[in-house]
Amino acid sequence: MHADEVGIDDALVHGLLAEQFPDWANLPRERVEPQGTVNAVFRLGDELAVRLARRKGPTEPGGKELEWLPKLAPLLPLEVPVPVAQGSPTGAYPWYWDVYSWVDGETAPVDEIDAIQAARDLGQFVAALQAADPARAPQGRGIPLAERDREIRHWLARFDDSTVTAEWERALAAPPWDGPPVWHHGDLDVRNWLMRAGRISGVIDWEAMGVGDPACDVMVAWKLHSGAARDAFREALPTDDATWERARGWALSQAVAALAYYTPENNPVFYREAENWLELVLSERREGA
Repeated sequence: MHADEVGIDDALVHGLLAEQFPDWANLPRERVEPQGTVNAVFRLGDELAVRLARRKGPTEPGGKELEWLPKLAPLLPLEVPVPVAQGSPTGAYPWYWDVYSWVDGETAPVDEIDAIQAARDLGQFVAALQAADPARAPQGRGIPLAERDREIRHWLARFDDSTVTAEWERALAAPPWDGPPVWHHGDLDVRNWLMRAGRISGVIDWEAMGVGDPACDVMVAWKLHSGAARDAFREALPTDDATWERARGWALSQAVAALAYYTPENNPVFYREAENWLELVLSERREGA
């Protein structure tokens, strides 16, 4: 998936566990599919999960997930993984890695779930997260859109579509967030929702968590693959027009980056998702939104 990623397999995980957490080394292990674009995850026994960065992993111990997830988890209406232990770099693996509590559930494509119900569940989840006390919290993904402009112009140049560029510029022109920083997950893609009995039951992968502009979580409205679900999300989480406009820009920027970086061959599922996000953004504008 990435030219510079580290090869991660069961033998590597077993070796790391045997060296650093021998009590867990002989628990059954199963690689979680579909694979994420950033991390490899292995289920460990019935109650644990091992997560390892595929590339550019952490070079310092600790981290915001280890500090903050245990504090946020009791405040949220959906289950989240809680850190249990952290492993250290070795000659076989160059970065710090983590063991989390296992959150039960299955991932499913957006087109195979009740997107309207998902929109309502996600709206309630984001509202509860935004209500958490932001004092002393770390900066998350929710930076001003203007700070993403240079990176996105790079992808836009490879994408070569004036309509998409114009839409990005409209998002940049929206008033910036002028409220207090609020908590956000930062990466509410479908692969980070866990389903049980047809409903979202958990949210995983909190690496982008922190406080800042809420637009980076609001962008999930365009990742529900329909105008009706998008509108249901906004009804569940009332959002001012400027934040909605910036969120649309976030969705567009992630779609453009994915479509320019990945191919239908090396990441077909993510590529198709990004096509859907972009089409919903552009069709919304064509409809006069």
